[in-house]
Amino acid sequence: MIAIQEFIYLLVNLFRLILQIIYHTCENAYNNLFGIKEKDVTKDIVLITGTGHGIGKELAMQYALLGATVVCLDINQQSNEETANEIRKIKKNSQNTVYAYQCDITNREEVFKVAHKIMKEVGDVSILINNAGIMPCHTFLDHTPNEITQIFNLNVIAHIWMLQAFLPGMLRKNSGHIVAISSIAGLAGLPNIVPYSGSKCAVAGLMEALNYELVQNNKGNSSIKFTTIYPFMVDTGLCKKPKLNNRLSIALLSPKKVAAQIIKAQRRNIREMSIPTFWFYVAALIKFLPEKSIVCIRNFFDCGVDPVD
Repeated sequence: MIAIQEFIYLLVNLFRLILQIIYHTCENAYNNLFGIKEKDVTKDIVLITGTGHGIGKELAMQYALLGATVVCLDINQQSNEETANEIRKIKKNSQNTVYAYQCDITNREEVFKVAHKIMKEVGDVSILINNAGIMPCHTFLDHTPNEITQIFNLNVIAHIWMLQAFLPGMLRKNSGHIVAISSIAGLAGLPNIVPYSGSKCAVAGLMEALNYELVQNNKGNSSIKFTTIYPFMVDTGLCKKPKLNNRLSIALLSPKKVAAQIIKAQRRNIREMSIPTFWFYVAALIKFLPEKSIVCIRNFFDCGVDPVD
């Protein structure tokens, strides 16, 4: 009798799960077709790492133009101040809406020191964007031990230090948004950037695990949002020898356009997104295919990076 009751209970819960999946799938399809209203960021304090150049700089500029208070964080003080000054020139009376701090985010002590300073001088960060990263391009055995350590320290460990420093403030207010920049290489490993691919896979796993931990701890209703972005190769100077497919019109992405897509994803609470979006679905598809089929797909796209001597 007990076994029958347990079986019926399992069937009921399975049926409920199927209905939930159908509902949320339809909801997601509707949102993709008709769009989601983008959140206002004028009252947000947005902290972005790696703002001295590239995507980070563009993110800082565009969030500032949207009316957010922007905190620029970079190890290079000169380029970071240049970004802040550019924002001040574009936005009059922006002296109190853009701040620049120098920090080696791979150093936990430095991160917590600057975090205390930011909270005192600016306020609680409501949007954290872990953007900074490096991508040395060599064959696996040509990577030096120091290089591999630097890749993981900046691309992964720094994310953890930043989260430990700024997540408590979000938890106190029960609101906030965390954005991490992974990579297409975090969805499908690429040759000549093996440690980099591993680091970007780690970023994706870190974001997913932390998101569900907060959801579980808040009984399914965490108010802190997560967004992981997987960009294709971006024209920031990291790709020294990009291997592109002209036949398919595959080209390096503009940092300005990528930043705009990242901000759009954050403002729409999109949890995961590739840039361009089709890469996410291609990467998901190949996971279910035989190895030889995957090789055929990779050969068809025929893009990546060549090693730097």
